[in-house]
Amino acid sequence: MPNATLPVSSSFTASDGASFPPGAFWLPEEQAFNFSLFSRNATAITLLLYRADDLLTPCLRVCFCLPHNKTGDMWHARLPADRVGDACYYGYSVAGPHRPEDGLLFDAEKLLLDPYARGVFFPPDFDRDAACKPGPTAGRAPLGVLPERTATTPPPSRRPRRHDHDLVIYELHVRAFTRDPSSGVDPAQRGSYAALTARIPYLKALGVTAVELMPIFQRDPLHGTFWGYMPLNFFSPHAGYASDGTVATSWREFRAMVAALHEAEIEVFLDVVYNHTGEDHAGGPVWSYRGIDNPSYYTRAPGLPFRPTNRSGCGNDLDVAAPMVRQLILSSAWFWIEEMGIDGLRFDLASMFSVDETGHINLAEPPIITELSTAAHMRQTRLIAEPWVGDGSLMQLGRAFPGRTWRQWNARFRDDIRRFLRGDDGCVPALMTRLYGSTDLFPDDRAHAARPYQSINYIAIHDGLTLRDLFSYDDPGQIAANCGHQGIDGAPEPVQALRRRQTRNAFCLLMLANGTPMFQAGDEFGHSRGGDPNPYDRDDETNWLDWRQTENESALLRFVRMLIAFRAAHPSIARSVGWRDDVSWHGVDGGEPDLRPVSRSLAFFLRGAAMADDDLYVFINGWDDTLHFALPEVARGGPTPWRSLVDTAAAPPADILTAETATPVSDMARLPAQARSIRVLLRTRPDATIR
Repeated sequence: MPNATLPVSSSFTASDGASFPPGAFWLPEEQAFNFSLFSRNATAITLLLYRADDLLTPCLRVCFCLPHNKTGDMWHARLPADRVGDACYYGYSVAGPHRPEDGLLFDAEKLLLDPYARGVFFPPDFDRDAACKPGPTAGRAPLGVLPERTATTPPPSRRPRRHDHDLVIYELHVRAFTRDPSSGVDPAQRGSYAALTARIPYLKALGVTAVELMPIFQRDPLHGTFWGYMPLNFFSPHAGYASDGTVATSWREFRAMVAALHEAEIEVFLDVVYNHTGEDHAGGPVWSYRGIDNPSYYTRAPGLPFRPTNRSGCGNDLDVAAPMVRQLILSSAWFWIEEMGIDGLRFDLASMFSVDETGHINLAEPPIITELSTAAHMRQTRLIAEPWVGDGSLMQLGRAFPGRTWRQWNARFRDDIRRFLRGDDGCVPALMTRLYGSTDLFPDDRAHAARPYQSINYIAIHDGLTLRDLFSYDDPGQIAANCGHQGIDGAPEPVQALRRRQTRNAFCLLMLANGTPMFQAGDEFGHSRGGDPNPYDRDDETNWLDWRQTENESALLRFVRMLIAFRAAHPSIARSVGWRDDVSWHGVDGGEPDLRPVSRSLAFFLRGAAMADDDLYVFINGWDDTLHFALPEVARGGPTPWRSLVDTAAAPPADILTAETATPVSDMARLPAQARSIRVLLRTRPDATIR
């Protein structure tokens, strides 16, 4: 646990306690603990300390007495070590009016968790139901873990180099990544931070340069939300991902994992949920925020009785514009960056941050977005938005999102690529826009000066079908087509062959597009969730990766590895600006592209000279028949021959080759592309040598 960095206190502060920072901190220079808790509407607060051998009866009760232990809305106290004794856990009893119609839910019998706790302990008799109804919860409620008195916070691990054109994001779930016995890690470590560390050589070989961890904030272990999008505490790594399930080990293994990923030159991003909490809908458990000061932490719909808003779709939206909640979010973000060493934050339902203190959408200067964007200590942090809200009422993709420099999950890229691969009408113009860098959403004109890398391009991610399922199940809501057979079992070989080709096509379009590519763990070797687009509560083989697939689908894994390496080797693909005059678009005959609604084909020539790179020619056939492409006049000639490096219709290993193993293309007038396939040609720059 970390120690506080506070100035030496004056005598009255030493006796009364300091109001800032919130939380519980050990002060080594004073050999004392400082406790501080926000509550605007409470009438009395009592700090309760517990020993490990008695989780029912507190070993010390400390009443925060007026006027000494309250400053503004902060209640505080400072306790010398000898008074704390061998206590190791703490919680609060918060008294106040109980008027549900006004949103006031104070109940002094409830044992409440400090929102700033740096560790959460769940007693053996932890009981979710007890927190949902009146009555005491001592011995059945989560407790904060007191900071250690001797440990010092180690410095953050060495940061990896900041990737640019070679940034490839790999989304994974810590437990699902290695929980299956096929993961090959020590059985005692499966599903843990330590197990992920053991699999870093696989990530390095795959070629990804950033991992985005699905939520790892501490959550209720009884809630059943496997994906982690119902956080209980914003400062604690989920202890369930520690190899032994303890708070201390979760800290140690998480930091070791980050350090090891950094040593492998892999950045670490966290998927963070600050828009709602695991206290759930109205009538849910009273664990922390709801009992400490419900109307100060959660937003309400206009009128009486008090009714929480539900933009998040979870029934208890945090009031992210309120100063105390903003401080909570900013403190948490800074904690994960500074103390835990992570490199980026992906904000779940980030459009919730557009709400200002009046409850209205503020696109000019939404408080929390402005503070995150301008804070000096956040300048080197990747800020990534999911630019919409859960109830679908607000979509801010692209320039509509107030964080002008943030990266954003590009759902339009996902949908447009899926439609093209499915064979929908009218997709070629959209395909061109997505490949170019989605300048309709991220315009690069003088007024906006957006960058292509702000577009996080993806086709399949945790929220929806896996890539394999996308081509194995008919699902109109997911823009999915099954290639002629519903489900995976019993699919005839021609159907399986088409699915493999479509999977390679999807990876090709993802890696050939300007922007920042992202894909989910397991898609590179055909992980299936049985067609379930939302198994958020399944802690089983539905979400667990089956590593035997790395052998069964070794050809696909090889293709993805080489494609990622190809993208990294060619900076002309992912640029800091649009391709502009370096790209020309063509049709099958080498002339202008066919933009009619019935069109299913496209080619483009990407010159690499401006980036000291090779030239690329890509032709894409979305038809069910073979097409023969003619090389356009602008791509003819040159000092070196064209070589065919990628052909998604070819049998492995001919589906992807290196420039050294690829032979020159002989007939440049008729370049065949089989049905539903993509080919990539490369012409080396004059100063390059093919061995």
